[in-house]
Amino acid sequence: MTTAVKMKDIVNLCQNRGFVYPWSEIYGGLANSWDYGPYGSLLKDNIANLWKKEFIQKRTDNMLIDASLIMNPKVWEASGHVGGFADPLMDCRECKARWRADKLVDNKIEAGENEPAWYAGDKTETKRLDEIVVEMWIECPDCKAKNFSDIKKFNLMLKTFLWVTEDGSALAYLRPETAQGQFVDFANVARSSRRKLPFWIAQVGKSFRNEITPGNFIFRTREFEQMEIEYFVEPWKDDEAFKMWKENSKNFFENIIWLSPENLRFSPIKKEELPHYSKEAGDFDYLYPFGWGEIETLANRTDYDLKAHMTASKQNLAYFDAVNNKKFLPYVIEPAMGLWRITLAAICDAYTIDEENNRTYLKFEPRVAPIKIAILPVVKKLWHLAKEIYTQLSEDFVCEYDEVWAIWKRFARMDEIWVPFSISVDSEEYEKWNVTIRFRDSMEQEIVKINELNEFIRIRLK
Repeated sequence: MTTAVKMKDIVNLCQNRGFVYPWSEIYGGLANSWDYGPYGSLLKDNIANLWKKEFIQKRTDNMLIDASLIMNPKVWEASGHVGGFADPLMDCRECKARWRADKLVDNKIEAGENEPAWYAGDKTETKRLDEIVVEMWIECPDCKAKNFSDIKKFNLMLKTFLWVTEDGSALAYLRPETAQGQFVDFANVARSSRRKLPFWIAQVGKSFRNEITPGNFIFRTREFEQMEIEYFVEPWKDDEAFKMWKENSKNFFENIIWLSPENLRFSPIKKEELPHYSKEAGDFDYLYPFGWGEIETLANRTDYDLKAHMTASKQNLAYFDAVNNKKFLPYVIEPAMGLWRITLAAICDAYTIDEENNRTYLKFEPRVAPIKIAILPVVKKLWHLAKEIYTQLSEDFVCEYDEVWAIWKRFARMDEIWVPFSISVDSEEYEKWNVTIRFRDSMEQEIVKINELNEFIRIRLK
């Protein structure tokens, strides 16, 4: 990604090339809500599938579950979300924009302002935040005014109602995270799988948060997808496990989906800033055009969640160690990744301006690219030959067929929608049982035998 790239460049490319569309656009849309188009759906599914391959398919100590979006409300009472899952928000009295007070303070500190000695330990207390907003001359990012309302806490849980009536007895919540599904199902999974510690339970799925200040395209939205792992380990092995998962995540970002190391950082969370359930935590951040943004939080959650659910449900969630003949609650290491944020990071990282050849394209590593191969007849009347090639390749790869426009225009379009290999079909080479492959990055071409095509591509996708 070049530093000259702006978020508007990313957004324009995504909307114009079928990656992301504004949600319900024909009705005026809904602020910061997005639909994934044909290529965006494939891209984020590719990233999720690479995650599943790395952490599920290639491992022996793991299980994948798919928990319900709507759980018993008591789950969220026990986990602390109902009582404490809230953001400190304030309104600009001049332009009426709403902001998270702690984020505005953090941004100013990151820009070089001295951090008050007491701030880190009291950043959730609204009275203290009110004082620091005034003391640090915090201004509204939109209108630059310094006139804010008092800070209030807003719960992020999205409510829904079950059954027929909308009274308190019917109240439920859309899950704000996938993790609680793993905790609630821990005893069932341990019993039915017969796995011994350490093992992990993984999940990919939708979560919902009533974000008051969503923004930066698909980075912060009310509906999003998470890839979360709960790694259950003996309490005396948690520090070692945390270090292991830090390396696992770093490897996934740099060597599986190929994010540039210079655009990644791991930021340990200070001890005084840790959530009440964490012994240790840190964020993997990516350098977007708008600045650093979190793509994963890695946390040692200790036995907090299992203990909370065991207390609230009156069910025994202890793990029985048959070797040592004792019961205990495992500690949990949680790498929680945001799929949409990682997808956006992959797009930003791949965005390439090739001034020498006067083109802009997305330089995805082939395994990540949503479409692997484009099949392009040189002239439209050769469609029947090109369709035979499409049928052959589509058995193994996601392909795109295009017969409209001049061949060079179609090459340019395939570059822009991230296709690493384009195959042109012409009658002269076809009679020799050959086709011509064009490589997106180098724009070089190579003639390949039709009966060797699938293996040729397969080798280059590894």
